Amino acid sequence: MSKTYAGARLRRLREERRMNQAELARLLGISPSYLNQMEHDSRPLTVPVLLRLTEAFGVDPGFFSERDTTRLVADLRETLAGEITEARVSPSDLAELASRMPGVANVLLDLGRRNQLLAERLTGTSDGRDGDRETPRSPHEEIRDFFYRRQNYLHDSDLAAEDLAEDIGIRPGDVVRALTARLAEGHGVRTAGAAGDRLHHFDRATRTLHLSSGLRPGQRAFRMATQLAMLEYGDELDRRAAEDFEPGSPAHDLARIGIANYFAAALILPYRSFHAAAEEARYDIERLTDRYGLGYETVCHRLSTLQRPRLRGVPFSFVRVDRAGNMSKRQSATGFHFSRAGGTCPLWNVYEAFAVPGRIHVQVAEMPDGQRYLWTARAITRHRGGWGEPGKTFAVGLGCEIRHAHRLVYSDGLDLGSAAAVTRIGMGCRVCERLDCPQRAAPPLGSPLRIDQDTSTFIPYPVAD
Repeated sequence: MSKTYAGARLRRLREERRMNQAELARLLGISPSYLNQMEHDSRPLTVPVLLRLTEAFGVDPGFFSERDTTRLVADLRETLAGEITEARVSPSDLAELASRMPGVANVLLDLGRRNQLLAERLTGTSDGRDGDRETPRSPHEEIRDFFYRRQNYLHDSDLAAEDLAEDIGIRPGDVVRALTARLAEGHGVRTAGAAGDRLHHFDRATRTLHLSSGLRPGQRAFRMATQLAMLEYGDELDRRAAEDFEPGSPAHDLARIGIANYFAAALILPYRSFHAAAEEARYDIERLTDRYGLGYETVCHRLSTLQRPRLRGVPFSFVRVDRAGNMSKRQSATGFHFSRAGGTCPLWNVYEAFAVPGRIHVQVAEMPDGQRYLWTARAITRHRGGWGEPGKTFAVGLGCEIRHAHRLVYSDGLDLGSAAAVTRIGMGCRVCERLDCPQRAAPPLGSPLRIDQDTSTFIPYPVAD
């Protein structure tokens, strides 16, 4: 078993609780000097100490895991590509910084984004509408990071939704009736059809929830559950969103909606019963969609949230992309990471899914650091209804680390240990470390190219020795 050195995180956890070393040492049942050695990485965290920390503070053991820094290291490599090329810092330096001082690493990332924004303004590539304000990330990107930092699991919200599901009698096949009764009896809200192109609209004056006739039963249930979360859980939505964002800001409003959507999924798919069903079905997505009468994407997203302490499911990464490679949803309970810029890897099986819609594609993928994942991907199409109406098509991907793959039905018949079964992918062409990839669509950042008028190669962007 590998030793865990996480002094910076242990110290940050203590400081966030406003405790001194003596107080925390007393709580953990160790001496202050031993705690001091662990905070300075002179000693590793022991299993008993980890267990006491998880019980005392409610944090996941993964909070102290080095694997959690994968995405942070990738962002640092992207931001500091020039410094790596000039040998001012090394990749190992960035890994140590992300592991030992994640707060400092995030400050560097913010500075890098601000520097990029300033460079765009000076060269005239920015639209200039933001004036002198610093807006390194959009509100939607902020929300993605909000859920990523929490490993796509909101413990209090999940528990509250499960309690409410038990109270109102949520059962497979009877969800819409139970939600309709709760809205009417508990809040005086009735449901009606929605006009125009709105999927739903809540009229506060008449206490009417308008739902589009084009919504399938599972979609109707989700919209109703979201509205119920707004009505019954409003104060808690405000509190959770305010943990990271200023009340009244666009990011705060989006976070409130995101948490309400999380609550809705946890309400119509209560944790314990859904976790048991997923384990029984070996995470067969199609069997779960049939059992609960919900869409493929909804079930996949819920599977990616099964991270309750002492009752964990498989830790999944969940993504939704379009044909052009735009990633409109990205949540993760693992360290899996794709670049913020420059597109994603064309060898990833989420793009293969568009070729045969409705079929689940399976891939064993290996990242440049050697970490392997089992990915499933399927294309889904949505229409508003009616001939000639525009629709939209996405590919939904669900992936886990290869060590969990045996728990999935999709691993049956695969030789998970064979190198021949692996597809080598990367984090996007601009930041990918696979310099010999023939599929590369852009030159790698920070690597000088070998340009020879008398020679051509199969590799589109050969790098100088």
